Amino acid sequence: MEAAAALASVVRRERTRLVSTLVRRYGFDLAEEAVDRAIAAALEEWPVSGIPTSPRAWLLAVAKRRAIDHVRHRVKADDVHASIEHTSESATESDDEGGTFPDDRLRLIFTCCHPAIAREAQVALALRWVCGLSTEDVARAFCVPVPTMAQRLTRSKSKIETAGIPYEIPDRTDLEERTAAALEVVYAIFNEGYVATSGPSLERSDLAEEALYLGELLVSLLPASADTKAMLALLSFVHARRKARVSPEGELVPLDEQDRGRWDTALVARGDALLEAALASGPPSAYAIEAAISALHCKATSYPTTDFAQIVVLYGLLRKKTDAPIVKVNEAFARSMVHGPEAALVDLEALANDPELAEHAGYHAAKADVLARLGRSEPAKKDYERAIALTKNEAEKRFLARRRDALRT
Repeated sequence: MEAAAALASVVRRERTRLVSTLVRRYGFDLAEEAVDRAIAAALEEWPVSGIPTSPRAWLLAVAKRRAIDHVRHRVKADDVHASIEHTSESATESDDEGGTFPDDRLRLIFTCCHPAIAREAQVALALRWVCGLSTEDVARAFCVPVPTMAQRLTRSKSKIETAGIPYEIPDRTDLEERTAAALEVVYAIFNEGYVATSGPSLERSDLAEEALYLGELLVSLLPASADTKAMLALLSFVHARRKARVSPEGELVPLDEQDRGRWDTALVARGDALLEAALASGPPSAYAIEAAISALHCKATSYPTTDFAQIVVLYGLLRKKTDAPIVKVNEAFARSMVHGPEAALVDLEALANDPELAEHAGYHAAKADVLARLGRSEPAKKDYERAIALTKNEAEKRFLARRRDALRT
């Protein structure tokens, strides 16, 4: 049991890093297969031989041997020696236990964000290979059929491998071109950690913390970039509330019921400093506006004292920066806290024909909440049920079901 628990912990922390380390030499599929075979070997050997001093180094060494074995059987006999020499050289370049800066996951993100890769595929690639999500989960995140996402990922992966796109941090002349996409990727990783696409738990804190780590790397790599600071500020504010978002039983705790004494004040202070630095660099970006909204929530001493009037103004500014329909939903909900649920319902019903929102659980949950506050239980119940049907996260389903069941009939 001790070995199994240790392996589960290492896999949770290190699997994507191990895959990222091996991708450069062996490609996406072989890297993942080799790591998974190493994990299977650990399940057999660790209970007998004991937990190694450095579990990650053990897994990496076994995964490399598995990959080399695969190469040995794949290439012609007279090419075997050269192939093995190639795959073994510079073993300590990025495979060392401590790693180097920037680390292999950041290199993989910038590889996925190469301009030769279609923009809609860049985030999908990163979620699949940097986060380790299944193709099915990535398809759910993008609301597309699994075969469509599988084809998209295969085409993009083949593009990287056949075109010889370098697995590296681009030089300064190309760095800015990929920064916006890299930020989008890190933000997507964080969002997957904040609310997992599927599964029994509300969140995956390992992915959220991974995104914070990668955000810090990007700020160090691009110290003059206001957007990197603003995005990291946003992540800091949101993650500061993580301990209060989930009850001891694993249930979702909404913002208005959270114990603010459990919020991470140090992380809030970090977000403040980053946001101030970002705003000092020029006009606010979408990340900066979102960070400012989160800052208002974090600085309020209670939910009723939150400055929702200012939040409504900020959402209006954000709407000019992005065409994401969910921004209008959030703006309408914030307006309900200032002008009452009637005004918000008018706004939400005006969005009913948006095809993206029709399949968005957040839209139906917000509409159900507003309807419930107006005492319209039956239509609220229908929207809650639609939201429950659309979300794959079991903790969210349970939360929405409790809200639905609490309605007066």
